[in-house]
Amino acid sequence: MSKHNAKARQIKGKLKETLGKTMGDKSMQRSGRSDMLRGKAQEMAEKAADQVRKHTRHH
Repeated sequence: MSKHNAKARQIKGKLKETLGKTMGDKSMQRSGRSDMLRGKAQEMAEKAADQVRKHTRHH
C-alpha cells in the first residue's frame, strides 16, 4: 500500500471516529480508531521500507 493510501485510511478513520462520537455510536468510533491506527502503521512501514531502499542503494 502506498503512503497516499495510508494517509487516506487515516483521514477516513478520523472522520468515522468523529461521526461515531457525534452520533453516540461506540462501534463506529472504535472502527474509525482502528482504521486510523492501521493507516498509521502502513505509513510507518512505508517510511521504513523507503529508508531500507535508500540505504541499500548507497552500498
